[in-house]
Amino acid sequence: MRLLTIATAVLVAGSAGAALGQAQPIEATTASGDKVRLLPDGRWEYVDPRKQAAMPKPAAPAAQAPASGPAQGGLFGIGRTIQPGDPDYNRGSLNPRGR
Repeated sequence: MRLLTIATAVLVAGSAGAALGQAQPIEATTASGDKVRLLPDGRWEYVDPRKQAAMPKPAAPAAQAPASGPAQGGLFGIGRTIQPGDPDYNRGSLNPRGR
C-alpha cells in the first residue's frame, strides 16, 4: 500500500510539473565562478551581457540536399525503406564473396 501511495505521488508531481508549461532556464555558476544560464534545449549562455557578446555565434545548420530518386526496400509502402543519402543506400551485398 505504501509503494502505491509513493508511486501515485510521483505521478501526480510529474504531471503537475508538465502542466506548468515550458521549463524555465536555470541559473548556475561554473567552476571558474562565471554565472551562466542553462536553457531547456541543452544550450547555455552567460548571464553577463558583455561575456555573452564575446562568445562566438553558433554555426548555422548545414542545409541538406533534398533526396532525389526512389527509396529502396519495402513492399508497397510496407516495411523498412532506405532513402537516397543514407549510408545503407546502394551498399551492395554484405557477403564478402559477393563483392
